[in-house]
Amino acid sequence: MDAAALWQRYQDWLYYHSGLGLYLDISRMGFDDAFAAALKPKFDKAFKDMAALEAGAIANPDENRMVGHYWLRNPDLAPTPELKQEIVAGIAQVEEFVKKIQNRDIKPPFAPQFTDIISIGIGGSALGPQFVAEALSPDIPPLAIHFIDNTDPAGIDRILNKIKDKLASTLVITISKSGGTPEPRNGMIEVQKAFAAQKLDFAKQAIAITGVDSQLDKLAKSEGWITTFPMADWVGGRTSELSAVGLLPAALQGIDIRAMLDGAKVMDEATRTTEIKDNPAALLAMSWYFACNGRGEKDMVVLPYKDSLLLFSRYLQQLVMESLGKEQDLDGNTVHQGIAVYGNKGTTDQHAYVQQLRDGVPNFFLTFIEVLQDRQGISPEVETGVTSGDYLSGLLQGTRQALYENHRDSITVTIPQVNPETVGALIALYERAVGFYGSLVNVNAYHQPGVEAGKKAAAAVLDLQQRVLQVLKDAQKPLSVAELAKKAGRPEQIETIYKTLRHLAANGRGVALEGKLGQPATLTASYQEN
Repeated sequence: MDAAALWQRYQDWLYYHSGLGLYLDISRMGFDDAFAAALKPKFDKAFKDMAALEAGAIANPDENRMVGHYWLRNPDLAPTPELKQEIVAGIAQVEEFVKKIQNRDIKPPFAPQFTDIISIGIGGSALGPQFVAEALSPDIPPLAIHFIDNTDPAGIDRILNKIKDKLASTLVITISKSGGTPEPRNGMIEVQKAFAAQKLDFAKQAIAITGVDSQLDKLAKSEGWITTFPMADWVGGRTSELSAVGLLPAALQGIDIRAMLDGAKVMDEATRTTEIKDNPAALLAMSWYFACNGRGEKDMVVLPYKDSLLLFSRYLQQLVMESLGKEQDLDGNTVHQGIAVYGNKGTTDQHAYVQQLRDGVPNFFLTFIEVLQDRQGISPEVETGVTSGDYLSGLLQGTRQALYENHRDSITVTIPQVNPETVGALIALYERAVGFYGSLVNVNAYHQPGVEAGKKAAAAVLDLQQRVLQVLKDAQKPLSVAELAKKAGRPEQIETIYKTLRHLAANGRGVALEGKLGQPATLTASYQEN
């Protein structure tokens, strides 16, 4: 395509939202007008599906629940007055609590005020708050935030050692809808023990964000925690950033949560139009469908050209992959759908994997995130007439051009600056695009049966561990791995038993191994009291 035709295509497909100052450029995706027209019937259905979702249709049949994250930024859309009041009250509760923290009406028993936050969560209860903290937290926030987002003991130690001397002034937020998810439960218990070791009253510095009457809700109330914030069953983890899950930690860091909500609301309104060219989320979904042939045949590489958006691709991994990665479609056909997402930031990745993106396997499409404002204030020149920000912009444009010249597709999303409004808009844009794409490929974007399968499998391994330890205790003599598997009644799980023994022995958990560690058949295991 010659320069004049490409310039015309750019103008024909450029989307601009004047209120947000947001641009979406899909002109470097290789579809033609006929492709866009052919998708119209699918989009007609997608628009109807989305309207039904916002009206309160059951969208997650596995749990018989609605999916209403769009109501969080526009309570007037809630299908009942009770739900509207629940949302309004939830935001007010967050703001009132943060004000009391700021005014020191709520403070720790052994310090004049709270200085730090430990946020304990997993999946959407961590990824959204982490992304927003990285993007928007001031350089010197009112409360510094630290995340425990895994059940890795060394990772937990690292956080606790980092704030050891400030534990007395640390607010602990435990986030878990059910209260039974192992990772946040384990983190909470370890933090409780750290408080006890310093003779601090954990309950006087703890709050919970959880489902009403969940295990965690009952525990917090029985132990006298500061307060609890409700998690509605109609808000899924990966779409919970604009609920108390994300709003509370953001507000405690001094981030304007009303601006985040407003940005999301404005984007939601823009993505309700049924004209594809005027709907940025529909344009994204159409581009994904083209790149992936409606089958997830290519990966989505996300490159934000701004350090503060470093975690955006990580946040999108869960939003996109958990929503779209499905074995079966809505008709029960085996389809193995999904889009893999990866990325870090520009220009760092131009010195990492852009070489492969341009010259290697063409198994991806790329999304550039461009931020027009370089920094607050005037930038110094690094060369005559050139600033660091000019280099950043030039490298983005140059990489986009180099990829296009080698027939690599790309999308560019441009925002004026990284602020609460634009971050809220980006969250809403991609939430809606995922919903549209799910409809286009006929999968349920709002359940996650694979995640539940993994949790059940993990629980089975832990049950087997207890069984194996009991067999060793009862045997009172060394047993080979094969003998142990047989006595445990699990000969078909001999590999899992071997790996469990290896883990227990490495951590001084009462198991001693004799023999050649790299040759499992030579090993014997015995139980030793610690």
